[in-house]
Amino acid sequence: MYDKLFPPKKIVLPSGTTVLQKRSRTPLILLILVVCTVLSADFTGFSFKLLFTRIHQFFTIVLAMIPPDWSSLSEIWTPLLDTIKMSLLGSIIGAGIALPVAVAASSNIIQSKVITFISKVVLSLLRTLPTLVSALIATFVFGLGTMAGTVAIMLFTISYVGKLLYEQIENVDMGPFEAMESLGMTRLQAFRFAVMPQVLPGYISTSLYCFEGNVRYAAILGFVGAGGIGLILNEGIGWRDYPAVGMIILVLIVTVTLIESISEHFRKKLI
Repeated sequence: MYDKLFPPKKIVLPSGTTVLQKRSRTPLILLILVVCTVLSADFTGFSFKLLFTRIHQFFTIVLAMIPPDWSSLSEIWTPLLDTIKMSLLGSIIGAGIALPVAVAASSNIIQSKVITFISKVVLSLLRTLPTLVSALIATFVFGLGTMAGTVAIMLFTISYVGKLLYEQIENVDMGPFEAMESLGMTRLQAFRFAVMPQVLPGYISTSLYCFEGNVRYAAILGFVGAGGIGLILNEGIGWRDYPAVGMIILVLIVTVTLIESISEHFRKKLI
């Protein structure tokens, strides 16, 4: 249809030969994207007019946070430490559990298709569940506080690290693994000495990267009562105490930047 509406362009070469050059499909793709954007905005009630007329309010709130309320700094340290502890503990436990789950999901290591299928389904379900939703569920199970936030972060870490790790395991060189099996080693022993050294750097690097993200995710878990700095952040926004909110955001930016710098240093050592 596209070729009929926009027939190929004829090009005459210096030798006198005529060739047909197909027209680019970029205009058609752009047109489809524009139509999909307009339809999506209509279905969701999104208003471009409202966006452009009210966007300045965002900068008004940002300016209200400047300068931050330095007097509220003493109230931030304890929730900040709770956030870091939640992220660290949840990341460590989650990364530890992700290892056996990833092995169970690897079809080149586990011969049972039922086990690999169930493991992959579990990882998919955990990835589908948003962290805020899992934290909300955890607050009903474990009560309000950092315990619920730690569990939510742990579940997310299992799904994230487990997914990437089993893909790495399925793409390793199986030659050493098969050679060790032929020497009489069990599959577990062969995995330990042949496969694990190949995926260990990527596993640690992924876990560190996940920890970086978990610090940011943990900062908003307080919105559902899961403890941490998100709790006082939610209170500050609710009371329109924007200078205090600015102080919280400033502390978060500095903390996350430091953690990312340290994590990046160790991840580079693993490459």
